[in-house]
Amino acid sequence: MVSAFQLEVTEDGIGLLTFDVPGQKVNTLSAPVFAELSEIVTKLEGRRDLRGLIVRSGKAGQFIAGADLGELSVLSLATPAEVERGVRRGHDLFERFSQLPFLTVAVVDGHCMGGGTELILSLDQRLLSDNSKAGIALPEVKIGIIPGWGGTQRLPRLIGVHHAIRMITTGDTVRGAEAVALGLVFDVVPTDQLMSEARRLIDMAQNDDDWKKIRERRRQPLGMTADQVAFTFSIAEGYIRSKTGSQYPAPLMALKAIREGINLPLSEGLKVEQKISAEIMQSPTAANLISIFFKGNAVDRDPGIDLRAHRPKDVARVGILGAGLMGAGIATAHARRGIPAAMVDTENERIEAGLKAAAKVVQGRIAIGRATTDELVGMMALLSTSTSHSIFADCDVVIEAVPENEQLKTKIFGQLAQVMRPDAILASNTSTISITRMAKSAPAADRFVGMHFFSPVDRMALVEVIRGDQTSDETVATIVTLAKRIGKTPIVIKDCPGFLVNRLLMPYMAEAVLMLTEGASMDMIDKAATRFGMPVGPIALQDMVGIDVSCFAGDVLVNAYSDRAVPSLILRELVKCGRLGKKTGSGFRRYVGPKGKPAPDPDFDPILAKLQSEVRSFAEEEITDRLFLAMLLEGVRALEEGIVHEPAHVDMAMILGTGFPPHRGGLLGWCDNEGAATIVERAAKYESLGLRFKSPEMLIQMATSGERFYPQSIATAKTID
Repeated sequence: MVSAFQLEVTEDGIGLLTFDVPGQKVNTLSAPVFAELSEIVTKLEGRRDLRGLIVRSGKAGQFIAGADLGELSVLSLATPAEVERGVRRGHDLFERFSQLPFLTVAVVDGHCMGGGTELILSLDQRLLSDNSKAGIALPEVKIGIIPGWGGTQRLPRLIGVHHAIRMITTGDTVRGAEAVALGLVFDVVPTDQLMSEARRLIDMAQNDDDWKKIRERRRQPLGMTADQVAFTFSIAEGYIRSKTGSQYPAPLMALKAIREGINLPLSEGLKVEQKISAEIMQSPTAANLISIFFKGNAVDRDPGIDLRAHRPKDVARVGILGAGLMGAGIATAHARRGIPAAMVDTENERIEAGLKAAAKVVQGRIAIGRATTDELVGMMALLSTSTSHSIFADCDVVIEAVPENEQLKTKIFGQLAQVMRPDAILASNTSTISITRMAKSAPAADRFVGMHFFSPVDRMALVEVIRGDQTSDETVATIVTLAKRIGKTPIVIKDCPGFLVNRLLMPYMAEAVLMLTEGASMDMIDKAATRFGMPVGPIALQDMVGIDVSCFAGDVLVNAYSDRAVPSLILRELVKCGRLGKKTGSGFRRYVGPKGKPAPDPDFDPILAKLQSEVRSFAEEEITDRLFLAMLLEGVRALEEGIVHEPAHVDMAMILGTGFPPHRGGLLGWCDNEGAATIVERAAKYESLGLRFKSPEMLIQMATSGERFYPQSIATAKTID
């Protein structure tokens, strides 16, 4: 292996250890890196001529991204002995680092994550650059594990228990002044002054032994009383459970490691952490969440078009037609990323409301310290507005975001053709309507594409890029690149009714309403879904998105997939009664109070009674099966038809677009975990209900052969010793 480290010694006796993994954009801690670093530490342990050591990154603006996740994914499939060795490796090395016979300083310019943070916690001092991207975090709980190389023990001894619990159990990044206030870093300084400030700290340490006393103090028990421990950790546990339920064990396991280790000497606390870390490392949740990380990377590299083979057009200015909820959100997303956006609507009042909505997004971030007033001013300066389409004349891309009405959209396309540049791209933010069919009314079919954002735009990462039969590769590549520029995750979808997310979501929604007519209660249905891991239940979701919207999307799919899609008479009846969900104050439930909290509505009961076919008892297992098997089988059909080309596209689209529980490994990952044969067998129990529960041929073949959507990689994995 080419060396990842360079150790130099200055004339005045300071060691400079530079970490720069060759051929990688970021530094990660892998087995070969650990082996090399261990050799360097062995040499340093014997040096008595050094006054101090500075650890830095050779990659500008980036420190250490953490552990090699490829190796972590292997550990989730390894034997207990292999896991123990992998965990102990980091512990042993960082413990040796912490006892080098001179002051050690980390200079952090950029991201410092996970194992990188645990490395710098073993050093005496830390300096952070004033680079806006510089930050320190222990994000392990986000992939289902805990900081396992000393983080749960060293961080509380450095910044205090309360702050450490927050950092570790949320995985949030700490930056700038907050890092100084917590005591996480000594100071924040300009990047070009990091080295000189580190030298100053080493020079200061030559005059006294305070740094040695601090070292020794951080190796002692924290000395909290039993009452302090009980109070602090019961409050923390209650908060964590309220946020994660029982689906994500890592934050609670991290809390356990902190609680059981902080009143012990550090050496004993580290043993507690090792045991708990090894235990959580092999949990199914950890394996699934790590797999989601890799699926996300796969989608980022290949969203459905090869950007190396198809060069995107430059986009300097974007137009958005519509200043409503979606239009304003789309305009805001572009302006926030520095792309000038022109927003058009028919009335000045609607435009004014759109501008207020845009400002509110950034104002909300200012309130929580994640944006500044200057950013708000800069974003608003990039938003131009008009009631005339002529403002689109110099736009490279125009995104149509008017209501989901095909006749309205196609009429507008004819108007846009009069003002758009001949080479401009027209994108429709439709959620269901055929791109191929609407292309007949577009200015140019090859430069017409679907760009389906999800609501609320500022929070939802997914953008479905839908290519019609005549959409050019250049057009798709341009929209994919544009979506990435504004911080979204684009996935290219072949045109079909409902595209991908709605095509898979609507069977789940329809099945919920159907079970309601068969006697299952709303609460039972929603609770079964949320226990499975969905953010909200399907009945509550109908009210949130709007009964009219759900009804329209359902009808599109019923017309397209009449052999298996089930029409919902209840939705049509609710629309007829003007009960459109939360936006009108009533739908399946009524919404009361200033925050519109859901409550049972007696006025709904007669509507249900009129359409209820039977009343019978339901087991939660049946509700869960019918909801998620309907979704899964449609997902397999979409993959079978080539609507997307990779299983990861299905899984990431459903996670990002619907909140499908990541701890399940994604929709198709869940199928792998259950086993295709088990899924086919479970679906067969419901085939009498209709063809929607008939397993696709692809799944039947997988059940017979034992294939998976994602092969287990332990056989080809890197060494973990």
